[in-house]
Amino acid sequence: MKSAIKNGRHAAACKVCTHPQRDEIEQDFINWCSPALIAKQYKLRNRASVYRHAHALELFPKRRRNVRAALEKIIERVSEVEVTAPAIVSAVTAYARLNSRGELIERTETVNLNSLFERMSAEELDRYAKDGTLPDWFEKLVATGGNGRGGSGDN
Repeated sequence: MKSAIKNGRHAAACKVCTHPQRDEIEQDFINWCSPALIAKQYKLRNRASVYRHAHALELFPKRRRNVRAALEKIIERVSEVEVTAPAIVSAVTAYARLNSRGELIERTETVNLNSLFERMSAEELDRYAKDGTLPDWFEKLVATGGNGRGGSGDN
């Protein structure tokens, strides 16, 4: 009930709520358009009006889930503006780490080195003990996060 009263008060005083293009304003905000540009385009007083409306209607979670739109804008402008290679790589890397809901996923892979040593043959263990040489398959597995296969360690 308290939320309904709060939203009612907000809607009565909000220039975005009463704007004939309210849906477009909200969609632009969710799609990471600049609140200052939104205010200018739709002839609102200032960007604070957009932010107040977004907070009252809880548009920020939708905007965060739509980080894909912001990254797409950066990637699309690559041929139009001077950008650094690291900026492009960062944008593409971040884009690739988004799941279908637009959430940024930190992918981590671990390798259990003990289990890899257990897979080594007696000859491979002896060579490692003598001169520190690891089998090719061991190094490949560590480099690929433990997803590859190979050598005598497949037993």
